Amino acid sequence: MIWTIPLVLFVVWFLLVVLFTPRIDYRVTTPLRPDSDEFLRVVQSTCQASVHPHNRAEIFTAGAQFYPAMRDAIRGATASVNLEAYIFRPGEAADLLIDAMVDRARAGVDVRLVVDAIGSPTLTGDPVRRLREAGCQLRFYQPIRWDRLHRLNNRTHRELLVVDGRVAFTGGAGVADSWYRPLPTGPAWRDTMARLEGPIVAALQGVFAENWLECGGEILTSQQDWPIVEPAGPTEAMLVKSSPADRATSSRVVFQLLIEGAVTSVDICTPYFLPDRALRRALVRAAARGVRVRVVVPGPLTDMRLARLASRRMYRELLEGGVRLYEYRPAMIHVKALIIDETWSVIGTTNIDNRSFEHNDEVNVAFREAAVTSRLRRDFESDLAASDEVTLATWEARSPFEKLVGPICWILERQQ
Repeated sequence: MIWTIPLVLFVVWFLLVVLFTPRIDYRVTTPLRPDSDEFLRVVQSTCQASVHPHNRAEIFTAGAQFYPAMRDAIRGATASVNLEAYIFRPGEAADLLIDAMVDRARAGVDVRLVVDAIGSPTLTGDPVRRLREAGCQLRFYQPIRWDRLHRLNNRTHRELLVVDGRVAFTGGAGVADSWYRPLPTGPAWRDTMARLEGPIVAALQGVFAENWLECGGEILTSQQDWPIVEPAGPTEAMLVKSSPADRATSSRVVFQLLIEGAVTSVDICTPYFLPDRALRRALVRAAARGVRVRVVVPGPLTDMRLARLASRRMYRELLEGGVRLYEYRPAMIHVKALIIDETWSVIGTTNIDNRSFEHNDEVNVAFREAAVTSRLRRDFESDLAASDEVTLATWEARSPFEKLVGPICWILERQQ
């Protein structure tokens, strides 16, 4: 009996906050070509974001590439190392970065970490002790406490590393061995991260500073955290961050604008594909006007089988509407990428689901540059070649178990 009242309160909270929060039915008044000056003005003004010129972007497609690159950047730090992660799990990948951070902290470099309390529950014990004894500052985002229950559904899903305010990494990967080495169930996860230099890094530093402030009240003002960032390359890049504090999140607005305005192609790669009704309709409208729409999602080697079942129950509407769906075979694919025509590409932490668009703190970088977009499309085509296309016939032939369980998974459409 003692648990009755807390249980009832939790159920009420779950129903009101999670299931029945009103959704926004996104649409555009007039589709705008993504390569037009008008589109550029609208997206910057609507999202209160700026396209920063003169950046350099290097794309990595596997943990065996990006973790050593992140370690090397940390080793070269002379002023500050700021890392934010949803997933930070002890293991070989974590040790690679922790060793470098501990070394830099002992050398007098300011090392700060923001780690999500729910996303990283196993970050305890020796790794935490090593970091703190070396002088690293570690803060957990939204720990479970009674005075924070109203924020329980808000997580930081951002994966971000900024070194000396001059070099940044962001993309879909957290810090865990799932991305770094083969698993008992198959190869390491496939993911994409970008190493960035140039003015966009200051914007990414601002994203870290936002959640550092929320976790501990400290406003980062040291000059070493905000150096003058020199031009580094030819790439134009725009920060796209989102937070549930903004009901109409910038990430969702950017995705909707790009898809609605696409002229030739929409290519999406996402580990969790649960588009709401408005986004499904936008994809179908794009296909109806002759745009090639392709989506790559995980196959059977997914880390969340229920989310996959919930996703697959939506396939009929999309397949009948001309959207082409592919399931990746070799491993769990965790890439979050949107590629539009030959002009725009977006990578970061946002999944095509309600949780990313409405509940999480997310960070993405949108590139307005043909070379980066072309590189990401080559990766997409490679992933596509390692995927099985789902047709209406194969979807209708799915197992009786999936047909039975799929409709029950509708609840994940609100939570995922």
